[in-house]
Amino acid sequence: MAVTKIIELVGSSTTSSDDAVKAALAEAQASLRNIKAVDVVSVGLRGAELDEWRALVRISFLIERVSE
Repeated sequence: MAVTKIIELVGSSTTSSDDAVKAALAEAQASLRNIKAVDVVSVGLRGAELDEWRALVRISFLIERVSE
């Protein structure tokens, strides 16, 4: 039986909301295996000049059992 865990991450980019999502996914891929889904919860602009895109994403990945 498969069990998944969901975490939330915020990615940022000065280029676009899509790049902010990709930044969050790239960070997740650096430390997680078996990523099965990425859901974009929200995107928006931040910063003093409203020049930084931010994306809140939910990353779903399979839980692995530790061998004993």
